[in-house]
Amino acid sequence: MPKIKTHSGAKKRFSVTKTGKIKRAHAYKSHLLNGHGKTTKTKRKLRKEAYVASANASNLKVLIPYK
Repeated sequence: MPKIKTHSGAKKRFSVTKTGKIKRAHAYKSHLLNGHGKTTKTKRKLRKEAYVASANASNLKVLIPYK
C-alpha cells in the first residue's frame, strides 16, 4: 500500500490528543483586537482550546492520518 499524503493546511491547524480528540483554535482572533474590536472577555475566551465536533472529526482524521 502507498503512503497517504497529509493535507498541508490541516496539519498546520489541527492536532490530535492522546485520547484521539482533535484540537482546534478559535476563529476571529487575527485582527481588530483592541479599540473598537473585541472586548477583553471575548479575547480571553478565544485563547482557550476547542475541540472539533464529532460530526467533523472522522473527515479530519483522513486528512491527518499520521498525527
